[in-house]
Amino acid sequence: MAKGSSKSVVRSLECQEVAPVNTDDPELELLRAEQRVLEIQTKLHRWARQEPQRRFDDLFNLVADPAFLLVAWVRVRGNRGARTAGVDGLTAVVIEAVRGAEEYLGEVRRSLKDCTFRPLPVRERMIPKAGGKKRRLGIATITDRVVQASVKLVLEPIFEADFLPCSYGFRPKHRTHDAVAEVRFLTSRSYEWVVEGDIKACFDEISHSSLMDRMRQRVGDKRVLALVKAFLKADILGEDRRLRSSHMGTPQGSILSPLLSNVALSVLDEHIAMHPGGPNSTGPQRIRRRRQGLPNCRLVRFADDWCLTVSGTKSDAELLRDEAAAVLAGMGLRLSPEKTLMTHIDNGLDFLGWRIQRHRKPGTNRHYVYTYPAKKALRAIMAKVKTICRQTGTNQPLDVLLDRLTPALRGWSAHFRWGVSSATFSYLHHYTWHRVWRWIRKKHPNATWKTLLRRYGDQGRWPTTEERRLFDPATVRTKRYRYRGTKIPNPWPVTG
Repeated sequence: MAKGSSKSVVRSLECQEVAPVNTDDPELELLRAEQRVLEIQTKLHRWARQEPQRRFDDLFNLVADPAFLLVAWVRVRGNRGARTAGVDGLTAVVIEAVRGAEEYLGEVRRSLKDCTFRPLPVRERMIPKAGGKKRRLGIATITDRVVQASVKLVLEPIFEADFLPCSYGFRPKHRTHDAVAEVRFLTSRSYEWVVEGDIKACFDEISHSSLMDRMRQRVGDKRVLALVKAFLKADILGEDRRLRSSHMGTPQGSILSPLLSNVALSVLDEHIAMHPGGPNSTGPQRIRRRRQGLPNCRLVRFADDWCLTVSGTKSDAELLRDEAAAVLAGMGLRLSPEKTLMTHIDNGLDFLGWRIQRHRKPGTNRHYVYTYPAKKALRAIMAKVKTICRQTGTNQPLDVLLDRLTPALRGWSAHFRWGVSSATFSYLHHYTWHRVWRWIRKKHPNATWKTLLRRYGDQGRWPTTEERRLFDPATVRTKRYRYRGTKIPNPWPVTG
């Protein structure tokens, strides 16, 4: 489609009825805004799918649309991070109480329309990581978050049309379970070698120029591109209170960062898809390659964590690893030599908190690929149980401890129930039992064991009070997660 035609079609979206910023019924206003945003997103996504080479113009007016800004504000305000202020010291609660949401969104819209909006510096915060390292987190102001959320509402349906099925991270209706299920599916079908890719400081080293080049393939509106570039180039206020410039990377923790990182890393998805033995090849072609001693490969990526499964030899996997490194170098990214591993499925690998390994099924001579919680994930929930027990004073009632432990145990067990996790749940059951009873003994140092059991234990000696019972991980029923492949539903209907 011609560029002028693209402008007229996108401009027709702006001519539709615009939801006002203020009405007498806030709930009805939000409902209408969400409906308008969904309708426009659906059209953008459909056009992007129908015309893979299309560049979208006049998107800036959608970013400044009252409906998009209202939905963006509600999402920012509903996030836990809304209680954290940026460099201006304002939280969402303060803005709503002092200025009011309607007046505030009107000011944001006017600043966008008259081109006076400028992102403020990002407040840096260093978050400790395992091994003594630290992760750099960028905290933007509430206003910058709202504008970023509005930009994401406009751009996400366009780029989602281009993202390949092998990408699972930070995408609507995609889960970590889908990525793990695909690795299990592939390694059960001759893809026995796995390249465990680890990108060194991915969010900190993405090349701005390379990223913007990929953005321009789909976005022709210079005002939107300038807005995205302004967010990338926003200064950083370090913990030492020094202001420094940003020449590479995307601020980790910002609303736009996940989408931008997927845009950047999709270059690896596309390279593997076009590989002669990649997912775009046919079944007969892959069989012919294996007979000729040539490898086949498939990529599974969740944000910057990815696995390249290879049907071939270890040498084939090493060559494909070097290819991947060369592709990522074009985006300014490097593989970590220490953490990028070459693993056979019989030795197993850890991916997204799961252990994926092939074992012999007890009582048979058959081998199957199993998924179960990784030791690191188990240690994390055990450390959390230990910390909660230590932080809860023994002068508090047992109900307080149970109220704090139950959500953590329930959430962790619900996440890992989709695997062979019964033995892990049983282990966690015993660990939690010992930790809680140890806390009870400290609370009542002079009471006998029989007295404590009568007061705080049920028939199975599980910690219980008159009003509450501690959640028991061992009671969770496990189930195999159903591999969805390319059948993951889309939030924007393609037909219509």
